[in-house]
Formats: sequence, structure tokens, C-alpha cells
Amino acid sequence: MIPKTQSEQTRKLCQLAPVVPVLVIEDAARARRLGEALVSGGLPVLEVTLRTEAALDAIREMAGIEGGHVGAGTVLTPEQVYRAKEAGAAFAVAPGATETLIRACEDASLPLLPGAVTASEVMQAREYGYDMLKFFPAETSGGAPALKALSAPLPGVSFCPTGGVTPQNAADYLSLPNVVCVGSSWVAPASAVSDGDWDGIESRARSAAILG
Repeated sequence: MIPKTQSEQTRKLCQLAPVVPVLVIEDAARARRLGEALVSGGLPVLEVTLRTEAALDAIREMAGIEGGHVGAGTVLTPEQVYRAKEAGAAFAVAPGATETLIRACEDASLPLLPGAVTASEVMQAREYGYDMLKFFPAETSGGAPALKALSAPLPGVSFCPTGGVTPQNAADYLSLPNVVCVGSSWVAPASAVSDGDWDGIESRARSAAILG
């Protein structure tokens, strides 16, 4: 799967809802119920970061949720690409982009949402064939004003900003013509997951689903 096709697929996923929950899951036994609450609340695209030992098992649990699309986040190596694909991930998200990672996603037919912040990084990603990118870390890299500044010289490239995005500033990002959605962890905070507060998570998802 070439990068252009990958971006077509990640763009379609990003267009499904204004917010992609970024999830750090410590207990895979809670993953399916968590995913069901988020999907029921109107957020069908989920990113499970590969930062815990439970992450791949959590992706396996979430992969079967009706109406849901679960991806692997913080993908850094080709091995993680193949393991995420085997676990049922529908896409991969990376904080940046390397040739080895790009080749692995091509080989595994796993759509990649690569990260880029500077104009040079965006131009490099576009040369590879990607036009749907992750802007990370968003707030510490200039936030919405930085993304707005990139829109004129780099037309045709869209972003999912992640990193420091909150309910208070999400609308600033979503109002930009080059932003399709945002990624954030506020919808499913660790405390709510550990407490099994599925109703509260679903309620936050419903609020997030109407942003923009």
C-alpha cells in the first residue's frame, strides 16, 4: 500500500469524528468496554498507544467492536508495525516518519498517519506521498497559530493535531481549514478508565463528537 493510498484511508478515518481519543491502556481486560463506550458516544476512531505491555492485547479486544476503528499509536519501529497489524490495528500513528517505518507500513498494508511539525518535515512527508499528517506535539510547537501559518505555503496537506489539545482549545484547531480532527486523551482519562466509569466516558465522548 503506497503512502498516497495510506493517506486516503487515514483521511477518511479522521473525517468520521472531530476527536480521536488517544488511549494509554494498562489493563486489556478493560479495553473492550472502554472502546464500546467511546464508539457509543460517537467517537468511532480510537488510537491505542504502544506505551504499555497491555497495548497490543487491548487492540485485539477493541478490533471486534462494531462500528469502531482501532489503530496503534506511538509506532516507532517496523516490528511494532507488524505486531500492530497482527493484533488487528486498522491504522498506525507515529510521532514522526522514517524510511524504515514507511517501508514497513507499505509492506504490511497498514495505513500510517505520520507526524510532522516543521515545514521541512511536512514537505518531506509530502514527497513520500503523505498528505494527511499528525501535528505533534501541537501546543508546544506553536499550536493553532502555527498550523494556520502552514496552510498557505503548504496547501493540500491536512492535519490531526495531538499533544496538549483540550476541550478549551480544540475548537481553535478544528476551525482551521487544514485540520480534519484532533487527537487527545481528555475523553477517557486514566482515572475514569481505572474506575470503570463507562457512563462518564460515553458522556464526554458525546460532547466531543459535536465539537467543530
